[in-house]
Amino acid sequence: MSITDSAGRRFDERMMGLALRVARRILGQTAPNPAVGAIIADEATGEVVARGWTQISGRPHAEAHALSVAGELARGKTMYVTLEPCSYHGRTSPVVSKAMPCAEAILAAGMRRVVVATEDPNPEIAGQGVAVLRRAGVAVDIGVCGAEARWVTAGHILRMTKGRPFVQLKVAVSGDGLIAPGNGAPVWVTGPDVRAYAHVLRAHADAVMVGRRTVEDDDPELTCRLPGLASRSPRRVVLDSGFRVSPHLKMFGTARRVPVIVFGMAGGVPPTYPAGVEVRQVPAATDGRLDLNAVLGSLARDGVTRVLVEGGPTIAAALLAADLVDEIVIARGTEPLGADGRRPFGDRGLDVLDDAERWQLAERRMLGGDTLTIHRRAARL
Repeated sequence: MSITDSAGRRFDERMMGLALRVARRILGQTAPNPAVGAIIADEATGEVVARGWTQISGRPHAEAHALSVAGELARGKTMYVTLEPCSYHGRTSPVVSKAMPCAEAILAAGMRRVVVATEDPNPEIAGQGVAVLRRAGVAVDIGVCGAEARWVTAGHILRMTKGRPFVQLKVAVSGDGLIAPGNGAPVWVTGPDVRAYAHVLRAHADAVMVGRRTVEDDDPELTCRLPGLASRSPRRVVLDSGFRVSPHLKMFGTARRVPVIVFGMAGGVPPTYPAGVEVRQVPAATDGRLDLNAVLGSLARDGVTRVLVEGGPTIAAALLAADLVDEIVIARGTEPLGADGRRPFGDRGLDVLDDAERWQLAERRMLGGDTLTIHRRAARL
């Protein structure tokens, strides 16, 4: 490879890395559309001409937003986009062209080259956006930072291919790898930095899910309470097969502001919940518990692409047993719990993650005095 080719590849990766950072910032705000980042750059000068991202509620799309910012400066330049541009007619930015697909908007803007991180599995697109560009003579390269782009876009990909959202499991454990006892009195096993990070995870989700025991033990609100993030609280989802949770807990009292969905067993009799609480009934799985595939499928049909699970060991173990967990975030404190602690995954501890064929360590860093690790399901996407 020549020096020029090597420098070009590094520039492509740098620009796509910027597009991915833009996309990550809007996770949790664009459903049912994916969070996409787009960068328009001048390869000759190295200048970033415009940044674009999927707007709140999913439109305008990132490409349309970037083109509207760049205007005439887009002509002859290169676009870096984290997901294949759409090729079907729908609602995009009227600034570019009313109801114009992003691929056609790129052509109308006179762009020279488009670099796509990963193709879109949506059957309405699925390679057609790339084909439209190439037929018109635009140079298209696919796969730059593709692996990371697929994880950023995992909720959309899984909703299109599996009919369910991306499932992220968050667990806070003590220094000896255990979780708090869950006896009605909250016990903090990690510090304030980790607790603040948990609110960021909520802001990046479309829904946050817990089980009955977590609601009864902790009476949580499950909202985003960091400054500037209150409006990004995801809908709350409670799994309560027998509809036994009291309707008078804090979460239900705020349902007018942040909706709550309670999933129970088909045939069950729910209590009278406050306004803003929706009841859904799903069948039982073969083990007699709620069918988790049915729960996730119901959420996906609503347009939910990312679910953060903050429940206890019962729901965590059930999701793992059903192979429905895509990513596990472990926050580990320093002090042990000893005999007062519980294993985080039912009858299993953190040794679950030792299976290298199923789990890969994606990130390790410190948050205050605590250790944060992110584990991704191997060969998932």
